[in-house]
Amino acid sequence: MSGSPLKAAIFDLDGVLVDSGAHHRAAWRALLKELGAEPRDGEFWRLTIGRPVEEALPVLLDRRLSPEEIARYGKRKTDLYHRLAGGRFQPVAGAIAFVRALEAENVPRALASSSSSRSVTAALRGLGLTSQFPVVVTAEDVERGKPDPEVYLAAASGLRVAPPACAVFEDSLVGVEAARRAGMRPIGLSTAHSAAELSEAGAVRVLANFEGLTWESIVVG
Repeated sequence: MSGSPLKAAIFDLDGVLVDSGAHHRAAWRALLKELGAEPRDGEFWRLTIGRPVEEALPVLLDRRLSPEEIARYGKRKTDLYHRLAGGRFQPVAGAIAFVRALEAENVPRALASSSSSRSVTAALRGLGLTSQFPVVVTAEDVERGKPDPEVYLAAASGLRVAPPACAVFEDSLVGVEAARRAGMRPIGLSTAHSAAELSEAGAVRVLANFEGLTWESIVVG
């Protein structure tokens, strides 16, 4: 994997391009309160990071859910998130400039997120990056969420770039694992997990944000 020249960049959304963690945590807390469920601990939300809401629900509630419950609770959590976000999407430092620099350099780009198409569309619009991603893969486009590599393999297929030639920017442990299992080069963003956790999961490099980052430094590094 390390010997393949990098040709394309694939981005996760939450915690990578948009600093949305606080709104997601608040939405999960509100949903749990409505359901009369107590969080396991103050770090309960870490169980949800990188997973589609439908797959995070059984993990978070620690019980089997019917398809009807998953659909209903999943929609409610997404509604709560959008209400809390209020259409405001704070970018991760340097993310917008980095993506636009890749566009200017004609580096193939894709977005591969566990979020719904509704959330992805709203965030990209809010960040002003709608046209910067010719390939977008969301939770509705795959059968299995991260850590399964399906979402990243679909993104590489859309770009028509071989997986080993793709750099993946991820903030979650399951996302790093998904990228690694796809045969790609995962680069961690320490917005949700520590650099040590991301490295242990398989990240070849960990960044605090995108400030001052260049594609050349990724290719060479």
